[in-house]
Amino acid sequence: MTKVLINGLGLIGSSLALAIKQVAPAVTIVGSDRQSATLSQAQAHQIVDEVTTDFSKAALAADVIILAGPVSVITANLAELATLTLKPHVLVTDVGSTKQSVMRAARPLQQQGITFIGGHPLAGSHKSGVLAGRANLFENAYYLLVPGLADTAAIQQLQQLLRGLHVKWLTVTAIQHDRLVSQISHLPHVVAAALVNQTQNTLADSPLGLRLAAGGFKSITRIASADPTMWTAILLNNATQITSGLQGYIDELTQVQAAITAKNEPAITRFFTQAKTTRDALGPERLGSLPNFYDLFLNVPDQVGALADVTQRLAAARLNLVNIHILEIREEVDGVLQLTFDSAATQTQAAQLLAAANYQIVRKS
Repeated sequence: MTKVLINGLGLIGSSLALAIKQVAPAVTIVGSDRQSATLSQAQAHQIVDEVTTDFSKAALAADVIILAGPVSVITANLAELATLTLKPHVLVTDVGSTKQSVMRAARPLQQQGITFIGGHPLAGSHKSGVLAGRANLFENAYYLLVPGLADTAAIQQLQQLLRGLHVKWLTVTAIQHDRLVSQISHLPHVVAAALVNQTQNTLADSPLGLRLAAGGFKSITRIASADPTMWTAILLNNATQITSGLQGYIDELTQVQAAITAKNEPAITRFFTQAKTTRDALGPERLGSLPNFYDLFLNVPDQVGALADVTQRLAAARLNLVNIHILEIREEVDGVLQLTFDSAATQTQAAQLLAAANYQIVRKS
């Protein structure tokens, strides 16, 4: 019987456990965590089969070890595993948000012939903790793999174990990974937090302050609500890439600031035109064979039952909806509803269906 050890039963670790149990009930899942309360909750809610606070001891009997803590804990776990006599064919993987530091920490283990595959599911939630986990957290999300020295058979073994996640697998190098996530994830979090802080300071003397913040402001700063401790660790572990990205962003702001000061209308127009052109072109045409999602934006009235009507029509037509997001909705103003599908054909069918029901389609992308 396969025994899987998951160290770290937060949102990601508990979601992995639930997804594995859903498709492989014969697998024994052992949960390890520093918090005894977390372990009690995990066992009480049948998220795992067994619990332990002794990571080293549990690792000796494991066939698969999943390191699901913060990157600093993952690297410490890898150093610890390198001192143990693990099963000869054990597979070790992680879900850390930076990969170069993790892959460096895995070298001593790999030198002993132990298989290690770096991993990072690009999914999450504003909720945290063991009880926030859910089996479908990763559905249709990208899951980046950094195989390192692992062979094809080991990669397939990991993907088979995690088949219940229903993710889109992509293989990258550690350098590619850290550069990509720095620009599309880490930098936006810094920018969102900075904008919220700057806005709070700027409006500190206003009675209304952030009370009027809604719509676009709330949408682009949503990620500023992320866990401060986790994001501190991420920034410190990917410092070179993030500081480089920040400098590039600062340069962009400096240029547009100069254009505004000089009242350089053509430069300001070029600034927005370039951004619009790039943003509107995001999609399969630009990404080639990279698996993608297909979005449909429509206006929905701010009234009881509006969202339910949309989703019920899609369900009745058996059209698979990957994600749904309200971009802006206020009293007496139509909301913009973003519907995400996994194929262009489904997107087109949904657009036709909803247009026939008199919903205004804003755009497709």
